Amino acid sequence: MEIMQEDYGEIDGRTITAFTMVNDHGMEITCLDYGCIITKIVASDRNGHFENIVLGFDSIEEYQKYSPYFGAIIGRFAGRIKNAEFNLNGKIYQLAKNNNDNHLHGGLQGFDKVFWETKTALEADSTKLEFTYLSKSGEEGYPGNLLMKVTYTLNNKNELIISYKGESDESTLLNVTNHTYFNLSGNLKRDILNHQLTIKSRKFVELDERLIPTGKILSVENTPFDFQNGRKIKDGMTSGHVQNWIAGNGYDHPFLLTEQHNKEIILLDEESGRELIIETDEPAVVLYTGNQLEADESYSIRGVPSRNYLGLCLETQGLPDSIHNPHFPSNILKKGEVFQSVTKYKFDIKS
Repeated sequence: MEIMQEDYGEIDGRTITAFTMVNDHGMEITCLDYGCIITKIVASDRNGHFENIVLGFDSIEEYQKYSPYFGAIIGRFAGRIKNAEFNLNGKIYQLAKNNNDNHLHGGLQGFDKVFWETKTALEADSTKLEFTYLSKSGEEGYPGNLLMKVTYTLNNKNELIISYKGESDESTLLNVTNHTYFNLSGNLKRDILNHQLTIKSRKFVELDERLIPTGKILSVENTPFDFQNGRKIKDGMTSGHVQNWIAGNGYDHPFLLTEQHNKEIILLDEESGRELIIETDEPAVVLYTGNQLEADESYSIRGVPSRNYLGLCLETQGLPDSIHNPHFPSNILKKGEVFQSVTKYKFDIKS
């Protein structure tokens, strides 16, 4: 096991540090103390070739100009909040508007755009990075001084474990996730349309034209949203289902999980043999298939031109806009209570 670090650039005169965790099998994970951004995950295919399997950039300037949350921790609230406001304990809080008239992924300067204090730990069979950030009361409109800790652990089982812990001195909203875009082909050789995905979920959340939950929870049965027995991502692109059309000919939807910590999400790229198994204690996962990356000649992603479906996100979290839908699982963190959550990503090889 090994942890390396190097300078990655500067923002406002402050140096950004890139940390690379390496396990005994050669797997590597590189992340920043800015936004807890995962810039690279290097993993083997079935032939022993190690390649990067996530979308990211090699400079902080590119992240600032072009990144749609590549690899970052999202907070205080993942997803959209309708009209950028909410009522909590009889008081209305106005949030930053950064998605038309709505609030998205924590606002203009969410957890993805701040520096985190970082500690490293090297153990016999694992390496750890512990990130800490104090989100002060009023930041982006949220109440409460919120102390957040996020820990990335890489072990010799080729597992990345992300642990979240939050505590506030006032009742507030909290819904955090990691926004890594995966592409298991390696070094972006192919898009993700032929990736096969399995999700243990019988229900998904309906979205309106603004991608905000309508409040309805729909059955996946007999729809392109049924991933219980596995299906390819391209089914959502070619589907005539109105929900796929709303999302931009793909998926950008929360799925309610029927199980926790039991291989509830499996992503497979048959050609490379790479398989990603995700287990979580969160109630849902948001599947986003990169429908809005779009072809953009102004930038490339490590030499590969940006285009739709170049990566997909599997964001384990609570449901977006839950504060306006009381029948959704609550994302209210009460004063003095401690929020804790764990998501495990196991990188395997299918023979």
